[in-house]
Amino acid sequence: MRVGFCGAGLIGTFHSKMLRASGADVTWSGVFDPDVARRDAFADATGATPCDSEQEVVDGCDALYVCTWTSEHQRLVEMAVAAGKHVFCEKPLSTDLAGATAMADLLRDSGLVHQVGLILRRSPAFLLLQDLVAEEASGRVMSVVFRDDQYIPVQGMYASSWRGDKDKAGSGTLLEHSIHDLDILEHTCGRVASVSARSANFHGLDGIEDSVATTVGFADGGVGTMTSIWHDILERPSLRRVEVFCERAWVVLEEDDWFGPVSWLRLGGERKTVRGSELVEECEARGIAMPNPDGDFISCVVDGRPAWPDFDVALRAHTLADAVYRSAASGGDAVAV
Repeated sequence: MRVGFCGAGLIGTFHSKMLRASGADVTWSGVFDPDVARRDAFADATGATPCDSEQEVVDGCDALYVCTWTSEHQRLVEMAVAAGKHVFCEKPLSTDLAGATAMADLLRDSGLVHQVGLILRRSPAFLLLQDLVAEEASGRVMSVVFRDDQYIPVQGMYASSWRGDKDKAGSGTLLEHSIHDLDILEHTCGRVASVSARSANFHGLDGIEDSVATTVGFADGGVGTMTSIWHDILERPSLRRVEVFCERAWVVLEEDDWFGPVSWLRLGGERKTVRGSELVEECEARGIAMPNPDGDFISCVVDGRPAWPDFDVALRAHTLADAVYRSAASGGDAVAV
């Protein structure tokens, strides 16, 4: 399986490493990045052929990884589909809902395998949280408190050259980072029926919000809050904390959003905390599958089966993000989803 990469930055390198770790039988066929030094470093690390254009990468691959800045996603996905190539696209799909809708419509009936980088759906920690919340013994979800923070990624290890540019990123912390959170919030805790939000801009980057607070109303009657922050504390890594109160259980995920810890307490006194290898063992004991997302994408291409999460899953996350932005623009009015 020949795999090509458009975009050789932090995210492209991450997926390349995950692909290698998966053991999938692939060849890195080509790579393009407008930063020639970055392109060549990626090529040296993977054995990929340095290409002078995106089209050259597309022509030489069976499956394309789109890991560029957000505003380029739609053009490159359309290029891949026109050439009949399978696609892994980083999140978010597009800078706005209209673009994401067009992309999902294009892939839905294409016959091509397509997957989006909403990788928290493959996280052992979030898979365990979902399983605990879904158990009948837990009862209904009553309340969720979700916080996601990291330093603004135009600095530090991210050193992004484009996340402060509205034309390339579309917007700020909610779309570029916390679209993960909107997706996993609904996936783990239930269908969202309405949102009400406020946003702020402390860094003075035009159109790039760095603080968003959202109140969520779930279709089953529960309520929640989600806070997304881009601060300047370089010493603090990207962290998530998710606390779920059900009728008869309390579940919390802290620190590392892949390996926990995850803790829970149930009516009757059951109390447990697992992290790292213990968390993985807990998932295995519960029969929870934890496939490498990149390796699974390649397996789907080889087997000709649908990948997951696909563009329609990502479109739902974009629908939620669009509702949050519309609410914030109105000063916090409730928006039905």
